[in-house]
Amino acid sequence: MKRVSILGSTGSIGTQALNVIENSGTLCVSALAANSNVKLIEEQIRRLKPQKAALFSEDKAKELKIAVADTDTKVLSGEEGVCEVAEEGDITLTALSGSIGIKPTIRAIRAGCDIALANKETMVCAGDIINREAAEHNIKILPVDSEHGAIFQCIRDEGKSVRKILLTASGGPFFGKTAAEIENATVEDALNHPNWSMGSKITIDSATLINKGLEVIEAVRLFGVKPSQIQVLIHRQSIVHSMVEFTDNSVLAQLGTTDMRIPIAYALNYPERLENPASALDFLSIPPLTFAKPDTETFRGLALAFDAIGEGGTMPAVFNGANEASVSEFLSGKCTFGDIARLVEYAMSKYKTVKNPSLETIIESDLAARRCVLERGKTV
Repeated sequence: MKRVSILGSTGSIGTQALNVIENSGTLCVSALAANSNVKLIEEQIRRLKPQKAALFSEDKAKELKIAVADTDTKVLSGEEGVCEVAEEGDITLTALSGSIGIKPTIRAIRAGCDIALANKETMVCAGDIINREAAEHNIKILPVDSEHGAIFQCIRDEGKSVRKILLTASGGPFFGKTAAEIENATVEDALNHPNWSMGSKITIDSATLINKGLEVIEAVRLFGVKPSQIQVLIHRQSIVHSMVEFTDNSVLAQLGTTDMRIPIAYALNYPERLENPASALDFLSIPPLTFAKPDTETFRGLALAFDAIGEGGTMPAVFNGANEASVSEFLSGKCTFGDIARLVEYAMSKYKTVKNPSLETIIESDLAARRCVLERGKTV
């Protein structure tokens, strides 16, 4: 049995991963970590009996410790507790939301755990450091995002033959709208994704296309390509999860239903392909497959992502931190939907890039971008 530690067990990816594990016959849960959902992680502990569990929230961890005192699971708290959980498995699924996933991922790598990567912000902010650590410790980074999982499957051992990565995007709920039409879009409208059921932050990112921008940066760092080798295509049906064009002009694509259990199962079981609970793709019932060019004038955040990875250094961390803060402001009603990209662009314009940064500098840049957004947000 392969032991799996899950960071973010109460979120969308985490709960789907647990479903994959419980139906696998080859995987078991060694440890769980989450932010603050005591009720759900208690249920998971009682059902799965992990050796360790952790909550980022110190107060909620105290509640959890009391709630599961009759079990054998050791309850930990805070960043250090989550890092200890990260070290517990043969493979660690990093499904925490945001840049808080960086340090636990590094700890897991140093402990000899392979990484099933569902936390794109880790590679966006600190991809060069993660790649160095993985190489030094002979660790596999296995992407869980449907797009990067698709690219990974298409490339396999042919990385040197890649000409172009065709990164697909659903276009979110506002595809075809003008900037004026979506300027004051409500939170409810922005959370109404046409194809995927995801957490609120990533769903808003999909609506702005900033999620696709984050994926562009992640793809550059995961697959060692240049930003100019990545083309984003709007694919409304979300059936083709991404494609790779090779130097001989052949193109490989990975297709599947809109079910995250497919890439989760592939990453956790790699290099094996095993049965999982997701439904199969029925080609006789799917709609025609279409592709379109993204509107980077209306969805300015996607263009900003290309600017950030082109600049390199700490700029992707600034881009990510500013976006996280801006989305938080939007969800709490403190800025408009249209303000999100403007606030990100403002933070990027105010920050001087540091080349070849340390982890500490990356974290400082992320925090500086957040502060910049919060200060600017008061005047927007």
